[in-house]
Amino acid sequence: MTNTPAPQTDDPTDAEVTPEISFDQQRFAARPARLRPRARRNQPKPQDLWARPFEADGRNRAYVEWLVDQSMLADAVTLGRQLAGHHLMWANVYASPDPRAAVEQASVWYTAYPLSLMTAPGQSFLGALGSEELWQAFEEIGIDAIHTGPVKLAGGISGWEPTPSIDGHFDRVSMAIDPLFGTEQEFRDMCENAAAHGGTIIDDIVPGHTGKGADFRLAELNYQDYPGIYHMVDIPRDAWHLLPDVPEGADAVNLSPEAERALAEEGYIIGALQRVIFYEPGVKETNWSATPPIRDHQGVERRWVYLHYFKEGQPSINWLDPTFAGMRLVMGDALHSLLDLGSGGLRLDANGFLGVEKSLDLAPAWSEGHPVSQAANQLIGSMVRKVGGFTFQELNLTIDDIKNTGAVGPDLSYDFVTRPAYQVALATGDTEFLRLTLREAIALGVDQASLVHALQNHDELTYELVHFATRHANDTYSLGGEQVTGSVLAETIRQTMRDRLTGDAGPYNAPFVQNGIACTTASVITATLGITDLDEITPADTRRIMDAHLLLCMYNAFQPGVFALSGWDLVGALPLDRSQVKGLIKDGDTRWIERGAYDLMDAAPEAAKSASGMPRATALYGSLPQQLGDPDSFARRLSRILEVRKRSKLATGELVDVPEVPFRSMLVLVNRLVDATTQVTVLNFADEELSARVQSEHIPTGRVVDLSTLQNVGVVDDLGGFTVDIGPFGGLALVIREQEDEDEE
Repeated sequence: MTNTPAPQTDDPTDAEVTPEISFDQQRFAARPARLRPRARRNQPKPQDLWARPFEADGRNRAYVEWLVDQSMLADAVTLGRQLAGHHLMWANVYASPDPRAAVEQASVWYTAYPLSLMTAPGQSFLGALGSEELWQAFEEIGIDAIHTGPVKLAGGISGWEPTPSIDGHFDRVSMAIDPLFGTEQEFRDMCENAAAHGGTIIDDIVPGHTGKGADFRLAELNYQDYPGIYHMVDIPRDAWHLLPDVPEGADAVNLSPEAERALAEEGYIIGALQRVIFYEPGVKETNWSATPPIRDHQGVERRWVYLHYFKEGQPSINWLDPTFAGMRLVMGDALHSLLDLGSGGLRLDANGFLGVEKSLDLAPAWSEGHPVSQAANQLIGSMVRKVGGFTFQELNLTIDDIKNTGAVGPDLSYDFVTRPAYQVALATGDTEFLRLTLREAIALGVDQASLVHALQNHDELTYELVHFATRHANDTYSLGGEQVTGSVLAETIRQTMRDRLTGDAGPYNAPFVQNGIACTTASVITATLGITDLDEITPADTRRIMDAHLLLCMYNAFQPGVFALSGWDLVGALPLDRSQVKGLIKDGDTRWIERGAYDLMDAAPEAAKSASGMPRATALYGSLPQQLGDPDSFARRLSRILEVRKRSKLATGELVDVPEVPFRSMLVLVNRLVDATTQVTVLNFADEELSARVQSEHIPTGRVVDLSTLQNVGVVDDLGGFTVDIGPFGGLALVIREQEDEDEE
C-alpha cells in the first residue's frame, strides 16, 4: 500500500496547504484553490509493525489499530474534518441534476480498463493515461474525457495480508491508489494534462458495497461504528443451528435458500431479494452469507450474516444504519477523488441497490427502486455538484427507475435503455425493437441528453431487459406484427441475441450467466456478418466490420447525450480464445474473454501481455498513431463524425421524434438543437444501399443540409418529408434550414 502522509489535525484551518493548481476555476469553481484535503494519514513503517508475528486477532490491540489505519471510514473522518466549515463548500448550486452542464464539460468519453491497457516498459497505467502523446491523439479524434475505471486498492484483507480483487477492482477497500496502476501524484498529473487539452478525468466510487478490507474486518470485530457500515446481523448463539458450517480456511459461506428462509422466518434477516445478481447454483444461490465464529475486539465469539447483492466478497453498504457510517465512508471517498486527486466527475457503481426493506407478505424484499436509494443518490449527487463535479450512474433497472433516480441524484445515466436494442438492430437488420425502446423512453420522460450512449465497456453485452421483464411484464407491446406481453418480448429478444451472436453463429462469443453475452463490439459485428472463424478475417472483411462499427458510433454520437467508447473499440479488438483466460473464466465469469490487452499508442509492440498479465487481443484497426496517419482508418473516420457532433452542438439537443420508416433496417431520429434548429439522423442497419423517404410531423419545411459536407441534399416538402440515399451500414447527420434561417443569414 502506498500512502501520502498528511498531518493529523482537529482544526480545519490546519489542513495541508499546497501550491496553486492549474485547473480551470470556472469549471471546478468549488475546488479550494489552496486547500487540498488529504485522506491518507501517517502510516506505520514495516519495522513498526511489532505485532505482525502475533495472531491477527481482534483481541490484539495492535492488529485492531493497524486495521483502523487502513480503513476507509477513518480516512473519511479525517478528510471531512478538514473541509468542515470551509466557505468554498457553498460555492455551487447542487440540488438538481444538470445533465446538459455535465455533457458540456465532457461529451465524448474514452472508457479505460486498467488491466487491459498496454503501457511502455516501466510506465504505469495512470502514467500512460496522463501522457501528452495520448491526449494529443484524443484531441485530434475529439475525445474530451477519460473514465479511468477503478484504480484504488481493492480485494480484501486476510489476517495481515492483502487478498486480490474478485471483481475487477470494484470491491474497493481503500482510498489509496493501487500501486499496480500508479501513484496518487500520477493521477493528479493526469488530471492536469487532461485540463490542458480541454478534457477531464472521471473516477469511480461504489456506494453499494466494498471489498472485505479493513472496514469489513473491523465490522466483524464489532469495533466502534464499523458494523454500521454494512447490512450485518449478529446472530445469537441459540440460533447458530440455523447457519451453515463454514469449511476450514473459508471466511464465509453462502446461505442456501432454505437457510435464508429459516432465518427470515425467525426475524433475523429480511430474506430473499427481488433478484440474485451473479446467481450460480451451489455458489451464489442467495444474497446472504454467514461467517464462521469470530472473536471480536472484546473476546466475545460472534457469527454474522451479511448481505452482498453482488459477489460474496462485496458486502453491501447500509445507508440507513443509525451510525450513518456507510454514508460517511462513501462521501469521504467521493470528496477524496474530487478534491484531493482532482477528478471532475464520478461514476456511481451499484447505486440502485442502496435500500432494502422487508415485504409485508411472503414476496421478496423490496430492494430495487427503493426510496432510500433515491435519497442516497440525491445526497451523493448533491455533494458532488456542491464541489463542482458531476456524476453518472450505471444502473440496469427499468426505464421508470432510471428516470426516477436521475431526477434527483446523478446528472447522467448509462444507456441501458437502447444498448441491447441497437445491437439487436445490427444483428437482425431490423430496427423495430430499437424504435420501440426509444419511444418507450420518450413516453416515460427520459431525456436522451441525460444518457451515456456507449459501445463496449468492461462488462458483458447486457440483455436482461429488466424494464420489460419485471415492472412492465404484463404490459402489451407490438413486435413483428403481433401483440405480446413485456415478459414475452424480453425473452424473444434474449433468444434472438443468443441465436444470432453465440453458438454456431458466433462460437467466439460466450453467454454470461443470466445477464448477457461476453463479446467485443467487433465480434458482435463479425457474428452479424456471418464470420464464424476469426482467424479467417480478410482485409475486405475488416473494411465491412469497420463500416458497421462506425454505424454504431453514429447511432450513439448523432443523438443528444454523452458518447462513450473503449480502447477495444478504438483498435477493433476481437475476443480472446477461452484457453487464454481459462483460469479467469473457470468460475463462470466469461467476461474475461472480452477484456484482452490492447496497445493504443504502440507502447509495447512486441509484448504478448499487458503489465497486469492480460493476453494481447487481435486488433483489426491498429494503434492510434498508425490510424491517425491514414485518412480512411477507423479513428480518422470517427474524428469526422465527432467533429460534426461538436460543430452542431448535437450533444445538448433534445430527441423529439422516432418516426416510422419505409425499410425495416432504417432508423430516423429527429432532434431539436439548442438554437431550435431541427436535426435529423438517418441510419441504415443493413449491408445494402437504400433510397428512402424520411417523414415526420416534427420536420419543418426547408432545405436539407448534410452536416458532414455542408451541402444541400434535398428539400422538405409540405408533408414534412424528403428522400435520401444512404449506403450500406451508412449514416447521415442532417439539419433543416428553414426559410426564416435563410432570411436571417
